[in-house]
Amino acid sequence: MSNTTASTASASALAAIGPKSGILPVQMLRRLVDDGAILLAEPPARDQLQPASLDLRLGPLAVRVRASFLPGPGTRVHDKLDELALHRIDLTAGAVLETGCVYVVPLLESLALPADIAAAANPKSSTGRLDVFTRVIADGVNAFDQIPSGYSGPLYAEICPQTFPVLVRRGSKLSQLRFRQGDPRESDETLRFLHAREPLVSGGLSDIENGIALSVDLSLSAAHGETGLVGYRAKRNTSVVDVDKVGGHEVLEFWDPIHVRGDRRRLILDPDQFYILASKEAVNIPPTHAAEMLPFNPLVGEFRVHYAGFMDPGFGHGATGGSGSRVVLEVRSHKVPFILEDGQIIGRLVYERMCEVPELLYGRDLGSNYQAQGLKLSKHFK
Repeated sequence: MSNTTASTASASALAAIGPKSGILPVQMLRRLVDDGAILLAEPPARDQLQPASLDLRLGPLAVRVRASFLPGPGTRVHDKLDELALHRIDLTAGAVLETGCVYVVPLLESLALPADIAAAANPKSSTGRLDVFTRVIADGVNAFDQIPSGYSGPLYAEICPQTFPVLVRRGSKLSQLRFRQGDPRESDETLRFLHAREPLVSGGLSDIENGIALSVDLSLSAAHGETGLVGYRAKRNTSVVDVDKVGGHEVLEFWDPIHVRGDRRRLILDPDQFYILASKEAVNIPPTHAAEMLPFNPLVGEFRVHYAGFMDPGFGHGATGGSGSRVVLEVRSHKVPFILEDGQIIGRLVYERMCEVPELLYGRDLGSNYQAQGLKLSKHFK
């Protein structure tokens, strides 16, 4: 099927599925910029507007604070920074953010949203794969990563590197913002219909209940070439990762490879260690939809999976060169050792419909780093 035919078919399917509420695509984000609903302190960076999200850029100043915080109703983040600041760091020429420390950075983007549009933030995929814990906070909002409809004001990134110290600078992009109108989340019934028409996942469970289940692959089917590589465990006390440097770091300086041994198909997660694994399922996000990994669920075990939860339209989609894309899982165990078994459910994907099919799709139009991926570290490693 040609790209034009695929886009036409996707648009027809979107019209048949539901109303024009949904996730805002790139062309609508451009209109929000033109209308002043998204305010940019500097001209947009290349590829800052993604198919279904806006990358957020760090401003010129980082403030190290005593502890994480939320401003709460009627409180400005700026005022809390004056109260909690330990010191201020100039990011113009770049600076290292140390592990275990909490920093707050005003962003180059601010908002003046219409009354019917809200937004939600998440770390970019490359940020999550570095184990950099980052969240967006806003004036008067008592929840992380949530921007209510009609919000008008500045945005800030809270950053806490967990494993590797990172070098950042003005303009570095660690977080992304997704805008939505109404409630675009698809029901399980609709997901079953979509999955029957064009498989949303393949090679795994196809378990649809409160979203689509993803399971971990610790078998030889996940193995990287002939080596039996099924994952990586992050090293401690490493050198610095430059978040803007693609392919500039040696893998073995930062990661210990994990290999399949014989018939053993399990992995013991050590407390507070960080792992990169892959899903057994290959995922397909059609152009009519975006997807997100559900937040950590303590009922499935004492571990957290996938800091970076947004997946763009076109990820893993055959027409955009993504057939067979696995989901890379960023896994951290808490408090106690925990055994992961091959095929164990580790999370669920929810699908949300787009307001319109995006003019740009993941992979085909952007030269995306993680299209058609299997087990893959962040773009920073060779």
